[in-house]
Amino acid sequence: MPQGDKADTTRARGMRAEDQALHLLMRAGLELLTRNYRTPGRGGGEIDLIMRERDGTVVFVEVRSRNRHDFGGAGASIGAIKQRRIILAARHYLAARRAAPPCRFDVVLLEPEPHWLKGAFDASAASTR
Repeated sequence: MPQGDKADTTRARGMRAEDQALHLLMRAGLELLTRNYRTPGRGGGEIDLIMRERDGTVVFVEVRSRNRHDFGGAGASIGAIKQRRIILAARHYLAARRAAPPCRFDVVLLEPEPHWLKGAFDASAASTR
């Protein structure tokens, strides 16, 4: 399979996983604020979905999909470095707001059934150096 085809297939699978997670979250009453938010520059972070709870809490959502459970499954791929990049992107996103709303970092795992982990990690517990 040519390299470009593999990348397109991976991207398409990622978009389908994000769509599935988005529908799960919207059915639970969350509102989509933005999708695939990226910080500028090399080595920045990306947030798959930024949602808002009915109470105003901004929810930064990482979506992970795995067809197999080898190497710990989808959840195992969200290590400390990935968390720091998500936190960096969240801080960048919030910098444009006058006052920071309450926030939470959630993860939606699709293995293949969806598992929504609310408060999966915390910005104060992860070093952002």
